[in-house]
Amino acid sequence: MKAVIAVVALPVRTSLRRCAAKTMLTPKTTPTARRFFGASSSCYRQSLDPRNRFAPKEYLGKEIVDDYAILRDQYETPENPIVLAHGLLGFAELKLAGSFLPSIHYWHGIKDALSSRKCEVITTTVPPSSSVEQRAAELARGIEARAQGKSVNIIAHSMGGLDARYMISQLKPTGVRVKSLVTVATPHHGSTFADYLMDEIGPERLPSLYNIWERITGFETGAFNQLTKRYMTEDFNPKTPDDPAVRYFSYGAMVHEKPPFLSPFRLSHGIIHGIEGPNDGLVSVQSSQWGTYKGTLSGVNHLDLINWSNRFRFTWQKWTGRPPTFNAIAFYLDIADMLAKEGL
Repeated sequence: MKAVIAVVALPVRTSLRRCAAKTMLTPKTTPTARRFFGASSSCYRQSLDPRNRFAPKEYLGKEIVDDYAILRDQYETPENPIVLAHGLLGFAELKLAGSFLPSIHYWHGIKDALSSRKCEVITTTVPPSSSVEQRAAELARGIEARAQGKSVNIIAHSMGGLDARYMISQLKPTGVRVKSLVTVATPHHGSTFADYLMDEIGPERLPSLYNIWERITGFETGAFNQLTKRYMTEDFNPKTPDDPAVRYFSYGAMVHEKPPFLSPFRLSHGIIHGIEGPNDGLVSVQSSQWGTYKGTLSGVNHLDLINWSNRFRFTWQKWTGRPPTFNAIAFYLDIADMLAKEGL
């Protein structure tokens, strides 16, 4: 349902699957792997790649370990409505079996928690895998229809942050007034994993794969090549300057251990870590930073950030005396509290 589904469906070479699983590379890996990981025998020796420009402690910012482990008694409410903007392959609400089964919400429990604290919340839906331009246009239409002229604060997960930036900078919709944009694990500087997939598939196979994707899902494919590091750094960012009238905040996240065997992030985490360093399984800490960087959520993956946490993992942690250190509800309530304190 999210970007991880597309990843599982795409072909990758067996040798690199083994690398990600073992987090080790031998000198006899593929040319693509050598280009991404250098001559090192370890996927985790990030200093060998010249694109990794920062030592880890220099760009982690504030490491947030357990600030959001539990709910506080009091949170302030921002003056303006909050817009929740979903990421790649996302949705606001998904009904798989009509009224027979409960709906699935992208922002699992988050909208209800904000609303219960008297926040006015708007959830938007944009085309799941269309281009940033198309998604941003739909985001603008959704906000304009729901906000009714009110100024808004946007909280965006993953690719939703790129949609919001493009809408603010390029579309400038007259019916939308944005006070602030808070991005959560948004790939502002692209993703090494997107580079890897594009390279492994190759330009000769991309059209046929895109055609299969569109026939099976009914979704467009414009988003995928826009998440590469080259596109973001050489095209998108130079053409999408910040609006001086808007406040920009960002958060990143990272997991500490190699994802387990069945994790959807098993492959991507290792590849990203080899070049960009700490990451949440899909987006690196380095790429997440834009505007005022509020800090790095420690021990949190890309799905934990929208409360799609692995309940079995959390239960096991409690049983073994290691209670979870992150509660997504507490995190988003704290963002709302921060916006209120900022007068937004």
